Amino acid sequence: MTADSQAPAGCVGAYLELGLALGRHIDGLVDAYYGPPELATRVNAEPVRPPARLAEQARALLRDLEGKAPLDDTDTDDRGRRSWLEAQVRGLWTTARRLAGEEIGYLDEVELCYGVRPSPVPEDELRQAHLRLEEALPGDGPLPERLITWREAHAVPLDLLPSAISSLAEDLRARTRKLFGLPDEEHVDFELVSGKPWSGFNTYLGGLRSRVDINTDLPVLSISLAHLVAHEAYPGHHTEHSRKEVGLVRRRRWLEETVFLVGTPSCLLAEGLADLGLEVVVGRRPESVVAEHLRPLGIRYDAEVVAAVSEAGEALAAARGNAAIRLHAEGADPDVVIDELARWALLPGPRAAKAVEFLVHPTWRAYVFCYIEGLRLCRRYVSGDVKHFERLISEQLTPIDLAA
Repeated sequence: MTADSQAPAGCVGAYLELGLALGRHIDGLVDAYYGPPELATRVNAEPVRPPARLAEQARALLRDLEGKAPLDDTDTDDRGRRSWLEAQVRGLWTTARRLAGEEIGYLDEVELCYGVRPSPVPEDELRQAHLRLEEALPGDGPLPERLITWREAHAVPLDLLPSAISSLAEDLRARTRKLFGLPDEEHVDFELVSGKPWSGFNTYLGGLRSRVDINTDLPVLSISLAHLVAHEAYPGHHTEHSRKEVGLVRRRRWLEETVFLVGTPSCLLAEGLADLGLEVVVGRRPESVVAEHLRPLGIRYDAEVVAAVSEAGEALAAARGNAAIRLHAEGADPDVVIDELARWALLPGPRAAKAVEFLVHPTWRAYVFCYIEGLRLCRRYVSGDVKHFERLISEQLTPIDLAA
């Protein structure tokens, strides 16, 4: 543990306690915690608090924050910090209200939790992406079959995955250190896992260390491997967490940063910056650099085609948001949505089913927009300026701050 052992007073202490207590209802809501250990021990030892009581506590904490109650015992009152905490607590309040049985519309839920209000991508935009892919993808025959065949041909043999991940991580770490700096002693361990609804997951352990799990339920594709490593480690989640541990927790004693909570706006910015990370440290078209790591290992990677297909097909990622709206706002049958997602995102059935598994999971049902809207917001904010990206991995910001 790097945080003080003494639990903080004031609104920050109430925030940590609320997040830990709410996390006992939803597996995975507490993404990670490295704060005062006795606080977690106490919350975990007490009876599970009813959701209605947690909703009341969240609303009371919001009133305290809005009423300028002390944040902690540091005798500082940073306006940006208070606004960040208010946005975080609003997300937790929304989750508690839903758990207590309150009806909240799906789009309202996304907006209250993550700070953006999504809308479906028009099908015409997806059709245009299909047309661009028709031109970018070599070969003949129907586009879905061609794209699926091409994608799946880039499956990385399981025995080569560790070497490929290590090579990419070493390069991305060096580039991140050169651009932004990294704490001395930071470290990431990569592990291969199965039986998860996601493709990759960073668990920040505190003490400047992360464990990144790569899911092998479906073959890991070389065309997305560099993005996965960048997203989870350098300059993505691990980089953000370790820099904030040093800059905010250790130096400023802002202990609210020791807990990472799903259902809050910080997730939207975290996923957005992580998705943007590869192009920030390597460039908008990183394919030639990625090829230098994968080809010597005997891993197929058609750099020129990957670049063309990636550029043409980026819009298809938004089809996941359409699927989420169909499921939760319109009440569509999941099997129907799997077929629709396979059609619009040009995915094979098993990958479409895996995506829908993520969308219907109680922890992740609204989370998909952290990727879709988060990337849009962060890319617009950074706009090629690495100093703006450095703010994202170093400071407490909200979606409103980026949109201003």
